[in-house]
Amino acid sequence: MTNEGGNGLATLKLYVRGMTCTSCAMGIESALKELDGVSFAGVNYTDRFVLIKYDPAKLNVDKIAAAIKEEGYETFGRPSQEASPKAEDGSTAIDPVCGMSVDKATGIKREAGGKAYYFCSEACAATFRKAEAEGQHHSGSKTATVGGMPKEEAVADKHAAIDPVCGMRVDKRSAITRVIGGRSYYFCTESCARTFEDPDKELKDTKKRVGIALGGVVLLGVFRLGMFLGLAAGVTVLTWVPFDFLPWFTGGVWMFLLTTPIIFIGGKSFYVGAARAIKFRRANMDLLISIGTLAAYFYSAIIVLQQFMPSIAIISGAHTDVYFDVAAVIIAFVLLGKYMEDVIKRKSSAAVRKLLDLKPKTATVLKNGNEVEIPVEKLALGDIIIVKPGGQVPTDGLVVDGLSTVDEKMITGESIPVEKRKGDEVIGGTINVHGTFKFEATKVGSDTMLMNIVKMVEEAQVSSAPIQRYADNVSAYFVPAVLLAGVVTFLGWLALAGWTPAVLAFIAVLIISCPCALGIATPTALMVGVGKGAEEGILIRGGQYLERAGSLDVVVFDKTGTITKGMPELADIVRLGDLSESEALRFAAAAEKGSEHPLGEAIVRAAEARGIGLPALAAFEAVPGQGIRASCEGRSILLGNRRLMKENGIAIGETEGALGKLEAEGKTAMMLAIDDEVSAIVAVADTVKERSAEAIAELKKMGVETAMLTGDNEVTAKAVARKVGIDRVIANVLPGEKASVVKGMQGEGKVVAMVGDGINDAPALAQADIGIALGSGSDIAKETGGIILIKDDLMDVVKGIRLSKLTMRKIKQNLAWALGYNTGAIPFAALGFLNPIIAAAAMSASSLSVVSNAATLKFARLGGEKERR
Repeated sequence: MTNEGGNGLATLKLYVRGMTCTSCAMGIESALKELDGVSFAGVNYTDRFVLIKYDPAKLNVDKIAAAIKEEGYETFGRPSQEASPKAEDGSTAIDPVCGMSVDKATGIKREAGGKAYYFCSEACAATFRKAEAEGQHHSGSKTATVGGMPKEEAVADKHAAIDPVCGMRVDKRSAITRVIGGRSYYFCTESCARTFEDPDKELKDTKKRVGIALGGVVLLGVFRLGMFLGLAAGVTVLTWVPFDFLPWFTGGVWMFLLTTPIIFIGGKSFYVGAARAIKFRRANMDLLISIGTLAAYFYSAIIVLQQFMPSIAIISGAHTDVYFDVAAVIIAFVLLGKYMEDVIKRKSSAAVRKLLDLKPKTATVLKNGNEVEIPVEKLALGDIIIVKPGGQVPTDGLVVDGLSTVDEKMITGESIPVEKRKGDEVIGGTINVHGTFKFEATKVGSDTMLMNIVKMVEEAQVSSAPIQRYADNVSAYFVPAVLLAGVVTFLGWLALAGWTPAVLAFIAVLIISCPCALGIATPTALMVGVGKGAEEGILIRGGQYLERAGSLDVVVFDKTGTITKGMPELADIVRLGDLSESEALRFAAAAEKGSEHPLGEAIVRAAEARGIGLPALAAFEAVPGQGIRASCEGRSILLGNRRLMKENGIAIGETEGALGKLEAEGKTAMMLAIDDEVSAIVAVADTVKERSAEAIAELKKMGVETAMLTGDNEVTAKAVARKVGIDRVIANVLPGEKASVVKGMQGEGKVVAMVGDGINDAPALAQADIGIALGSGSDIAKETGGIILIKDDLMDVVKGIRLSKLTMRKIKQNLAWALGYNTGAIPFAALGFLNPIIAAAAMSASSLSVVSNAATLKFARLGGEKERR
């Protein structure tokens, strides 16, 4: 469990078996949300897992799993959790089996050896009892996992291992073992072992059933054709069939035998889902397909049975054709459509799997002066790690020695390798290009940037956008309405034309009306949109933020660190005498070399970047509030403001005009006097990021207003705003006032986004309709933001808005198509214009069109006008 921002909530991830459609996912989500203590529940139907945020004082894992089981679904493996810090009041304990933090008031308590142990579930308690009986020693574990990734080493025990699927701590002596690629893996259950060996098993099973169904349909088609040709030539069926020694094997019997495995093997998942729907009083797509196909199957079976038992005479009259092939073709079409849909969705949801593939497996750590290779799971804070050329950075940290360039493209999207030197941050999962360096681990396990990205993407993909509620409400009433329409259609045709037309029209109405396309219209587009954002370095916390971003009226920017780089740089050197620019910088940097002031450091960095050697100082004095007094190479140096010059009797005269101009541009201007004469002006400024102006221009083209909100002075703020093209500036604003300004804009009826990076921006980020935090910013800013930009590039604000607009367009297209198709096709089916086979093909095509339309988002170009050409 993880502590959510100090509010005591825990996060739990559970894998679920038995979901066959989005209605299943909706049922599970609704059941979980009804539990007391659950604040959030979301289902990823494609990857078959649920994410739950809950109060551990009110719920435990067993109760949550039981709620899912009551809905008719099975949780498999073991829950992946994130461990929360132990409460200071001692109200929590660590489960000695899985390492989960357990509330003592609600956990399962067992005593052994005079000591009390607390467990998250009966399964863990049973494992503990078994180990005690076998005389195995248990020690408290501080394991924490997220998405199956261990946070720390489970135990310092040679028999301990981590299940690679669910993250469960297991004992090697009793765990299920598999040797793959020469390496041993240990699992808590056979289910986890099967999942690890073949993660696409469920998809392959569906493919097998599709093969059975299609193969059977082909045989049925050949048989139908043979019957037709035989009858047309005046030949009886028995003459065509080679098994004439079994005279009771009529054409209907053969079709019955061919259809039965298609129905009950190929269509098994639909009937199981329908039975579950009836049991839990929930109408879904499975119910419609099951009623339609079973009606055709048993109708035909009764006709065949009547050939041998005329006395039953349930169906009489001229309409005694069998429709086994109708039921078989419906199952085959729907299964094929579902398989293709799953394949497309699997590719569309690959974002998380791609991120997890970046996670390194081992790290080279310095232990007592020796290089030791260990699993990444064993890394601890403070470990010194060596990364060689071509190697992968195993976790987040700070460089302590060495110089190199690191390819961060896979995390940040930045195409150019970034230089890393002592004091720079490195990100786990990135690739070291040149040079060898050592770094200290500052974050490990689930705390790393990579794993936090995984968590945010997973949470975003299971969250629902507000527009999804509309689709959910329609789906909830749609299936019962379709069943009613089917019954009315059946009764009408029965009264007018008899059994066969009534049954066929009834089946066609049910099949054509399956709301699958409606159910997947929104979540599929959201899933692809969030994944596309992750690929671009734009992390979206939930569907609601993706939806709102497309309707923004105003984007408000912080200045320092957001529009600007957040670090002073040398901006100008204005020569006022015979001294060259290089000489002026040489003397200014020499004077500032001993200074710790950020402005002085900027001047020294500029000189070093130009390769200018700095002379030694004979004397140095920092004058508070004024500048620096120094001597070098026999010459006196003054570097500072007007007051420093005045107190040293140096006339500034014509220098004032140049000073005023630089200051009007928002720069800090310092005069350099050599031997009591002003020789140059050195200006330092927090420079604007390369693409800030381009981003503002793109936003204006999109019809979005821009504003700057800063605590800096008005002169500097307006100077920066002019450079980037922002018209509205609110300066000298305190952090609390920033939120009030945003609230005021919202009071004008505008949808507002706030872009910031610092702790002082957090209140405004929280107040805004969408908080957009920069990846380099403070943790508080990132926790408050609904969207996080990993690259610190303001063009990603433009990309995020464009992605939102494209995603919402896809959702609306999908909903319009699904609703229009369902409502428009029902009358045609009810009036007999669509037979069941055509209805099944059309229904599958509808779902495929929705998924395919959403998948096109993966190829969208989101950049500026130049990038999209």
